[in-house]
Parts: sequence; C-alpha cells; structure tokens
Amino acid sequence: MNLSIQSVHFAADKKLIDLIEKKIVKLNQFNDSITNVDIYLKLDNLVHNIKDKIVEIKVAIPKHEFFVKQSCKSFEESFDSAMSALVNQIKKKKEKQLV
Repeated sequence: MNLSIQSVHFAADKKLIDLIEKKIVKLNQFNDSITNVDIYLKLDNLVHNIKDKIVEIKVAIPKHEFFVKQSCKSFEESFDSAMSALVNQIKKKKEKQLV
C-alpha cells in the first residue's frame, strides 16, 4: 500500500503525520487489496480567517476507488470522521461483492 500525505498551503507537523500513518495502516483489516492511499490536508480560508480543517482521503483498490471529504475544527477530528466514513464505504463494497 502506497501512502501519500499532502498538506496544502501549510506544513503539517510530525505528530499529525504519525497519527495519520498509524491509523491508515488499520485499513488493511477491512480490505487487503488496497493499492494506494492519498490524503490531502487543507485549510478552509474565509478571507484570511482559518475556519475549518479539511481532510480528503482517496483510497484505490483494483477496479474501484473510495473518496471521503470531511471538515471540522481540528485535523484530528476531521481525520477520525473521514476514516469512519471510509471504513463504512469499504464495508458496504465488500458486502455487495459477497452477495
């Protein structure tokens, strides 16, 4: 699984990157054919006032792609929310394949 983390217009600190890497590895327990994970960390600017932190996660498996976008007051909160939505998408796709 290839992991790419990009912070747009700011530098993400090491603690946030480590947290994301640690939690992304857990995706393999829901689908072991994940080939690529792209994560984008963005700031929602409203005329130079930083309003929300946006996390976008794109996960690629053979013949399918999952995408989640969440925004909250902190990156950790946004990431956790996006991860739970992503896990739900992966589980639903797997259930459809079994039927």
